[in-house]
Amino acid sequence: MNALLESIRQILLPGVKIASLDPHNPVIVHYVPSPWQVLGTGNYAAVFYHPDFPDQVVKIYAPGRPGHQEEIQVYRRLGSHPAFSQLLYTGDEFLVLKRLHGITLYDAMHLGIPIPKQVIQDIDEALRYARQRGLFPHDVHGRNVMMQDGRGLVVDVSDFLHQETCSAWKDLKTAYYWLYRPFLSPLRVRVPYFMLDLVRLVYRLWRRFTNAWGHFLLKGR
Repeated sequence: MNALLESIRQILLPGVKIASLDPHNPVIVHYVPSPWQVLGTGNYAAVFYHPDFPDQVVKIYAPGRPGHQEEIQVYRRLGSHPAFSQLLYTGDEFLVLKRLHGITLYDAMHLGIPIPKQVIQDIDEALRYARQRGLFPHDVHGRNVMMQDGRGLVVDVSDFLHQETCSAWKDLKTAYYWLYRPFLSPLRVRVPYFMLDLVRLVYRLWRRFTNAWGHFLLKGR
């Protein structure tokens, strides 16, 4: 861990360039110093790994984006569970997490890799566990859940303190059981990324509309 922290503080943090242009879209990594590499990006933060430390990742929030302290609280409440990562170290500007290996359901759809029912059930169980720990699973979608060896994993828990209702996982499960399993899975359909991104955009707009309509109806009572 000491060697990893030294590389984070002396190489990664001074050199990395991250920007968040839109809170509803992934951050942009303009530069990452070698040998560090980008593992993934979210709406507020980016995740990096060093090839010499394959079982740890470093999460850095973009300037001006919240969530660092909240995510620390979430991981402390979660403790140890096979479907979640673990918090290994906290810094003022970064988190060191246990790396989860696998493929996101989003990428599995793109590659035509079958998504077993067990993956969905594992994620369901993990979210129930999180609720039992006083958390509120939020914004759980195909880009922040993964599968490895036929088992489900939850990658991003940064919004699990948000108490407002979120139907993202429920909606994904509906699409899985009513569309994916009966039609797409048997055909091993490979869905282009532009189509997945279009579905994501349409879904996001639909959620905004339904939320706004719901607030309108409540105010009208």
